Parts: sequence; C-alpha cells; structure tokens
Amino acid sequence: MALKVLVVDDSALMRKHLGKVFGDAGFEVSFARTGQEAVEQVLAQHPDVVTLDINMPEMDGLTALSLIMAAKPTPVVMVSSLTTQGAIATLEALAMGAVDYVAKPGGTISASLEVVAQELVQKVKAAARAKARGQLGSKKISLSERLQRDNEKQIRHTEEAAHLAASDVSDFGLVLIGVSTGGPRTLEEILPALPATFPWPVLVAQHMPANFTATFATRLDSLCALEVRELARMDYLQPGTIYIARGGCDMVVGDRLGKLVALTKPESAKHLWHPSVDMLVQSALEHVPAQNLVGVQLTGMGYDGAESMALLKKNGGRTIAESEDSAVVYGMPKELIDRSGATLILPAQKIAAQLVRWIA
Repeated sequence: MALKVLVVDDSALMRKHLGKVFGDAGFEVSFARTGQEAVEQVLAQHPDVVTLDINMPEMDGLTALSLIMAAKPTPVVMVSSLTTQGAIATLEALAMGAVDYVAKPGGTISASLEVVAQELVQKVKAAARAKARGQLGSKKISLSERLQRDNEKQIRHTEEAAHLAASDVSDFGLVLIGVSTGGPRTLEEILPALPATFPWPVLVAQHMPANFTATFATRLDSLCALEVRELARMDYLQPGTIYIARGGCDMVVGDRLGKLVALTKPESAKHLWHPSVDMLVQSALEHVPAQNLVGVQLTGMGYDGAESMALLKKNGGRTIAESEDSAVVYGMPKELIDRSGATLILPAQKIAAQLVRWIA
C-alpha cells in the first residue's frame, strides 16, 4: 500500500514541486494550503506523514502542529529555512512532537529542490515508521531563576577551570552521546535531568546542520543545570559541561600537554553521518581508558556509533542503548544492541538517573 503524505504549504509552486518528488517516489500525495486545512485533512484523511511548512499566513506551522498533536498525533516532518529564526522555530516544533525536519537550501526550497529531494523522501519514509509523540512538557523557568542559574554556572566554570589546571587526563572520564532523528527532543528529556554536580564532561554528536547547532546549544543551556556549549573551536574539556558538536564538522577528543581537549575537524569523507558519532568515540578511546568512558546511543536512522560503542564496551567501558519503547527511530540503538554492545537498554526518561548512579 502506498504511503500517504499530506503536503502543507501556502505556495502553489512549492506544493507542485513537493507533489512531484513524492509522487515519483510512489507516495499517495494530498495537499493543504493553510494550517487550518492541514488539521482538517489529518482528521479526515489520516495521512501516514505530514510535511509542514513553518511560515504560513492565517495559521502558522507551529500552531497547526500543536493542534495536530492534540487531536490526532501524526508523524510530521517540518520544512524550515536555514536562518537563526528558522532554527529556533524548528527546535520548538521538535519539542512539540515533530519527528524530523528538512532545511530549505538557500532559504527557498523551490529554487533548488533537487538538492534535498532524496533527503525529503528518506526522512518521510523514516517518519512513517517513527512514533508520533505529543508535546514535551518542560518546566517554566522564571527570569530570577534563570539569572541565578547563569550565575551559578559562571561560578562553577571558574572553579572548574582552576581544577583543570591541576588535573591530568586520568582524573576524570567522559560521557559520549550519539543521536540523530528525534534527537533534540530526546536530549531535552535527558540532559536537563543531570544535576549541577555532575562531574564528567558530556560530549554530544547530534546529526544536525551547521546553522542549527549554536541555536540548539543555547536552547539546551537555558534548560540545563549544567553549562551547554556549541564546540566551535578547540576547547579544554571541563567537568560538568556539555559540549554540542558543531554541525558541518566532526568533533574529536585530543590531548594537549596532558589535558583533554575537544576539537572540530572538517567532515570526514569516510563517514556517512555528521557530526560523526563513530569518530567521536574512536578518538576518545585513543586518549581515555575505556573504563572511564560511558557511551549513550539514542534515537536515529542508520548505524553511526554502533561499531565504536560496541568496541568501547568490549574494552571495559559502559554503554546505554535507548530502548525501542522510547526511541522515535530505533535504528541506531538497535544496531548497538545487535552488536552485543549495550551494557544496559533503557528508555530515555531513565538514562539521566543511570548516568548519575554510575558517575556522580
């Protein structure tokens, strides 16, 4: 049976282009011009997947998404621009329950649709197999709480820098997280649950474009007790800090005069996905004893990270694979489990507590 896709876009040209892409892929395609039409058609036609533009008149994509998730949770792939504002809206959509997103090349997908046509088809197919989930509940933080938290982070940053100057590579370990489709929302379940006293650096390889990772790091920093940074250049790894790999690069662990550092490198042609989870874990194994490493393999398509995290476990490290119950897309965790590389298999909501039990 053909996959049923509802294309939602106010542009007739866009609907035509997307309709051809999905039609050529063998999908059954229907269309909506507004957010209100999208909600009505989801209820009437029960599509397998919705592609949803963010910027539309009358009812924008975020409003339509919230109504769809409340009325009939359906896998949604957002179509967004590669602007800072587009990144903010896309991350909000993922927190509200969207499965994935496709970034418009050059800010207007109709001008160069062929650049993302294959990605669109792949992501819609994956979304059809993914779990549709309602909006992620998040704790509201007042301005005074935000200022107090930022002040505490600054104090810890100063103290940790002093500690770092006296420490060497053997003093602490690393948490290495690999994640792809469904990742932003899943990370928002896990990382804010880590306490301010969490002692190890946390390095995150989230498959994401370069224009999105800085915004994502800023969003996570506002939610987490730990400081969250996008790794834009070489940085000494500090305890209790979360490093988000910059999109368009790979993040690796290195050693500078006995001190652990994280570095960015141009995307490796040997790896399919970026920032590469396998490169991150392999580099950590070169500089840190496996017993001082914890690998966490979360939701995502493909197998990035499975081989290196299985090796980490074989060498005496510990790993967690997200369970099928909570994974939006079970590909990456399943690949680790199939390689006998998971020390534990846990749903996303239990992973932070397990990390605290092992490390804090």
